[in-house]
Amino acid sequence: MISDVTGVLLAGGKSRRMGEDKRFALVGQRTLFERSCAVLCELFEQVCVVIAQDSPSLEAAVPVVRDLIPDCGSLGGLYTGLRLAKTQHVFLAACDMPFLNPDVIRYLVHLKDQADIVISRWASRLQPTHAVYGRGCLPVLEDMMKLHNRKIQSIIDHPALRVRVIPETEIRQIDHDGCSMFNINTPADLERARAVHNAGMGSVS
Repeated sequence: MISDVTGVLLAGGKSRRMGEDKRFALVGQRTLFERSCAVLCELFEQVCVVIAQDSPSLEAAVPVVRDLIPDCGSLGGLYTGLRLAKTQHVFLAACDMPFLNPDVIRYLVHLKDQADIVISRWASRLQPTHAVYGRGCLPVLEDMMKLHNRKIQSIIDHPALRVRVIPETEIRQIDHDGCSMFNINTPADLERARAVHNAGMGSVS
């Protein structure tokens, strides 16, 4: 198991586009939360779940903490996880990613010393909730929140941070169809995920 990186699972979203709490939506026999949490627990000795200050309580076999700073979305969740972690790095994941691939995560983690952020790119889009962050990001996160910049994507462009982007071509060598990058925001996404699961992990593209 990985001992020098903490797995941080974001599980406090508002699920506005879903119309229901997507943490408890089923894909196969397990909820989205159970699926993503199980992968992180398989990989990391230390795992924590971050939820919003106003989120309903969540039962888990790992520590569940509330955002240290409210109403900052994924950025606040990253800040909380990184601030509370006992390791120098965290791997951040969102609980609405039902097909997290342990091999892809290991690949990102082994590059952690090359940059402050190691982040995946898929379909021309960076994946900030599927990335490794170092403690050097904390001052930047604090400045962003003071300026009310809550877009987690903005941290990738900050000139003070070194960023290692893992291109789609590298991801495909491990996860050919990119299922690990698929996340669920809408009921249609959920139906696609269920179809992928039922078909035995085919393409979501």
